[in-house]
Amino acid sequence: MQETYARAFRSWQSYTPGTNLRAWLLRILTNLNIDRGRRKQRSPEMQPLEEGDYFLYNKLEEASREPVSDQDAVVEKLSQTDVVSALSAVPHDFRDVVVLVDLGEFSYADAAQILDIPIGTVMSRLHRGRRILKQTLAEETLS
Repeated sequence: MQETYARAFRSWQSYTPGTNLRAWLLRILTNLNIDRGRRKQRSPEMQPLEEGDYFLYNKLEEASREPVSDQDAVVEKLSQTDVVSALSAVPHDFRDVVVLVDLGEFSYADAAQILDIPIGTVMSRLHRGRRILKQTLAEETLS
């Protein structure tokens, strides 16, 4: 509301006396809300790191306090079948991107062209697919 009045005072010369002042102020308020929504759409959504991003590392640390490297512990506990079943648990759209970029070593642009999707979609699906795969592998490692 305060910004509406501030903008109204800055552009007072555009108001036509004798017209509906309330409608003019409401239009300013509406335009401010539209501008704020557009500004919010343009800025990327910032998300803090979640505990789930470090799920496997944290669980392995809790499970064994021995000085065994985390990578060795994971490799010991996972078989090829576990990895394949974890990959098959990833939803189809995410799995395609993970397979192309991580296993097929295609670039983001090549994967986008192959799947006929934008590069930004490739990056977001890759992030989500890796996260799902990481959590599934963590659960299989600890079970």
